[in-house]
Amino acid sequence: MRPSPSIVALDSRLRAVWNAVLFWVVGEWALPPLAGNVLEALGNAWHLGAGLTAAAVALSEAWTLIMALGLTALFGFFEGRRFDDYGLPLAQAFGARFWEGALVGVVWVTIVALLMIALGGMRVAGFALHGPSLVWAALAWLGANLLVGIGEEAWFRGYLLQTLGKGLGFWAAAIVLSLWFVAEHYFFKTGENLWDCISLFAFGMLICFSVLRTGSLWFAVGLHVAFDYMQLFVVGTRNGAQVPVGHLLDATFPGPAWVNGGQLGTEASLLMYPLFVAAFVYVAVRFPAHRAPAR
Repeated sequence: MRPSPSIVALDSRLRAVWNAVLFWVVGEWALPPLAGNVLEALGNAWHLGAGLTAAAVALSEAWTLIMALGLTALFGFFEGRRFDDYGLPLAQAFGARFWEGALVGVVWVTIVALLMIALGGMRVAGFALHGPSLVWAALAWLGANLLVGIGEEAWFRGYLLQTLGKGLGFWAAAIVLSLWFVAEHYFFKTGENLWDCISLFAFGMLICFSVLRTGSLWFAVGLHVAFDYMQLFVVGTRNGAQVPVGHLLDATFPGPAWVNGGQLGTEASLLMYPLFVAAFVYVAVRFPAHRAPAR
């Protein structure tokens, strides 16, 4: 006797959830202990130090990217699919969607910075870097944030979003992965608080929504790259009580934490919240057609 369609559908959903959980366990628990020693040795050999530098960020995020793409390729092989079938099609790499997302990220953080200045939460005395130092720092942070954008999106919302979405439904998967994104920061970032967690959850949901509407992660990657680049290099905002090394503006943040985010920086500023709403509206209006994530 053949199993009923409902049994087949349930089995398919359970299999998808199991594959997503296995992917997460391998990447979150099995591989990091092995990579940790290697990354620490490389950091010591290259004298990267413990500060918030472009080099330190690049090293950590390079591992995230390698792990995410490697596991995606492995799991995709067993599913009979290419590694770029899970939200990052190579044919769209750094195309129009990427640059549109980057533009949104630049405008977003610029507006927040201007509002912080207007409300007394940020003061700019000029440029902190000049000449060749400025050029090298700008390029270093750009490279680091490209790794952040591609690596974190591939890891948090590539294979996992598509596969878990098959098992739980798209929005349930988006909520689960956004909560995980929050948890990663909450437990491993100094000084994390409720306000930053709200921003992180909203960011995760926005990214998932953009995948639903655009069909790929490239808009999200551009947004993520520019969002972090503007905060860390251009504004030089604090991040987990650390000040980025080699940032553009000679800025101080004397005002209240609700304006500038305190030790967590602009991500924890309440000024971010209306901009999240605006970004959701932009994606909804700009990409009105309902599309399934690229496969």
